Amino acid sequence: MKTNGEEDSRHIFRGELALVIAVMINSLAVILMLYSGSGISAISSVPYAFEKVFPVITLGTWTYIFQALLILSLMILRKKFVPIYLCSFFVGFAFSELLDVNEAWINVLPKTIPLRVLYFVISYLLICVGIALSNRCGLPIIPTDLFPRELSEIIKVKYSKIKVSFDVICLGTTACMTGLILGHIKGLGIGTVLAAFTMGKVIGLIGDEMDKHFQFVNFLSAKS
Repeated sequence: MKTNGEEDSRHIFRGELALVIAVMINSLAVILMLYSGSGISAISSVPYAFEKVFPVITLGTWTYIFQALLILSLMILRKKFVPIYLCSFFVGFAFSELLDVNEAWINVLPKTIPLRVLYFVISYLLICVGIALSNRCGLPIIPTDLFPRELSEIIKVKYSKIKVSFDVICLGTTACMTGLILGHIKGLGIGTVLAAFTMGKVIGLIGDEMDKHFQFVNFLSAKS
C-alpha cells in the first residue's frame, strides 16, 4: 500500500479476472466436495436439500432461486433498491449453470478413499480462495458470497463471524429439511461441518495474504 508517499509495490490483479476465476473454481469445488463423500459445502447445502426433496428441478436452478432470495433479503435489510445487486443475479446464473456442467462430468473421477480425502482438501481450499477473490474483486459477486459480506457491513459485525453463522444456519436448514421430509439427513458429512466452522477464518487468512501481494483494480475503480 502507499504510505508516506511510497509507491505501492504490489502486483496488479484485475478484478474482472478475479471474478471469473472465483466463479469457475467455486462451481467446481462445490461439486468436488460433494463427490468426495464428505458432504456438500455450506453455501450450496440449502439448494442441495431442495434438489433432493424436489428432484424435478436441478441443483443449479435451485441455487439460482436461493441466490435470488438472498439478494431480496439484502434489499429488505437496506430498505432500498440496490441496482448493483441485480448484476449479482447474472454472476449467480453463470455459477448455477457451471454447477450443472460440473455435476455432469464429475463421475469420471476415481473414488478411492485416499482420493476422496484429496478431493475434499482441494475443494475446501478452492472455495476459500474463490471467496477471498470474490471479496476483493470490487465487482458484483455470487449472491451466496455477497450475502455474508454485505450483512457484515449492514449490521457492523466482523465478516468471519457472519460467515460462520451463515454457514451453520444453512447446514441446520438442510438437516431439518432432509431429516423431516426424507426421513434421513442427506448431504451433510464431517467435511461439511469442518468447513462451516473453519472456513470463515481461513478465508480471512488467505485474503490477508492476497492483500500483501496484490492490488485489486477493475473498470469501476479506474473511473473513480
